[in-house]
Amino acid sequence: MNAHTITAMSLRMQLNKFAFALSLLVASAASANAQDLIPKAAPQEGAFLIEGARVYASRDKLHENGAVLVEFGQISRVFSNPAELDGFTLPDGTRRIDAGGARLYPGFVLAASSLGLTEIGAVDMTRDTNEVGSITPEVSALTAINPDSWHIPITRRSGVLTAGVWPTGGLLPGRPCVIELDGWTALDMALIPELGLSLNWPYMPADSSGDGAKRSRESMEQLDALFDAAEAYGASKAASEALGTDLRLQAVADLLNGQGCLFVGAQSQLQIEAAVAWSRKRSIAIRILGGREALFCAELLKRHDIPVAITGTHRLPRRRDVSWTEPYALPAKLEAAGLRWCLSYGAGSASDARNLPFEAAASTGHGLSNAAALHSITQAAADFLGLGDQLGSIAAGKRATFFLADGDPFELSTQIGAAWISGRKLDLRDKQTQLDAKYREKYRQLGLLPR
Repeated sequence: MNAHTITAMSLRMQLNKFAFALSLLVASAASANAQDLIPKAAPQEGAFLIEGARVYASRDKLHENGAVLVEFGQISRVFSNPAELDGFTLPDGTRRIDAGGARLYPGFVLAASSLGLTEIGAVDMTRDTNEVGSITPEVSALTAINPDSWHIPITRRSGVLTAGVWPTGGLLPGRPCVIELDGWTALDMALIPELGLSLNWPYMPADSSGDGAKRSRESMEQLDALFDAAEAYGASKAASEALGTDLRLQAVADLLNGQGCLFVGAQSQLQIEAAVAWSRKRSIAIRILGGREALFCAELLKRHDIPVAITGTHRLPRRRDVSWTEPYALPAKLEAAGLRWCLSYGAGSASDARNLPFEAAASTGHGLSNAAALHSITQAAADFLGLGDQLGSIAAGKRATFFLADGDPFELSTQIGAAWISGRKLDLRDKQTQLDAKYREKYRQLGLLPR
């Protein structure tokens, strides 16, 4: 080894050290800038009554001058008009809130997201969505959630107050959870800490003889081997308590024992049909996340009562020979076909989660009614996550998770004036509102805006 080689190696080592130090500096700066400094909502103190509101209670119920009574974080009664309040005795100390004719909506539910798992897409150290390895069912999304992510307050200002959070990548990436978009810790936020398992169905090409088909078969062999091993492990564990715990097999065995549901990421007709056939063979309940070609499997999905969460409308058509309107028209077609479906955004960029109501709004210009679009991101999405008895509508016994808006939340100009999660009133400031206030003050100081 000559002197030139040694010098070059030394230079490379120094450059690598510098790059590593720089990456740590970038990550630290990114983390510092990504901390939500908004205080979390305080627990509800005493009962409160929202009155004088247009209450969009559910898909089929609109109370033009309604009122909602909230106690202990739950809706205790919904009044359809002021006459129903006459003679009704409110709990002692009830605080009355005059909505002044504003609209009261159930909080939007985002079925699948990466909220809290990713902050800045270009910075690896702020992304925690994908575990190393293709098969990691033991991974729990909840443990990686950052409750101080800036994406959370920005998202809830658009009316999204509940979200499923999904691990991504690989064949069996782990266990999703459901969170409320407020809380000091991830555990504070958790509604369902472990929702079941997420499975990304292998790509299935039309050509069954190519390399893609070979890789698909290999993935299915891995999947079947894992589920067979988990079934045997579960039986052995039940027979002998002395058997040690295998976290990977235990996660799958829990699913096989009825704990949670299997959420299958599948877009194409071939994927959906194969996933349904496989799940029926193994007697596993599944739900489809993706569903771009769910319409072609409508009868199959209805026959087995399998719900579908389609991942957005703001995207390109499936193929170049398909109309550009296809993504926008799909919700109306699923509705007409009688499928159980909801609209989500997918477990992609957390910064886009705030656009959920506008994804739904895009479908209303292509055959879907406003009521059905609203249902798709409230009650239908709550049902998809197994929380339909707690969220999705404004009804007695459900969580007091809702918001007041000055207009249709599908319109960009609409402002949300107040929001509550389980009866806790939210601080609706976020990084964007603070920047707005900062630069308005700048121009006031310059005399370009009135004081």
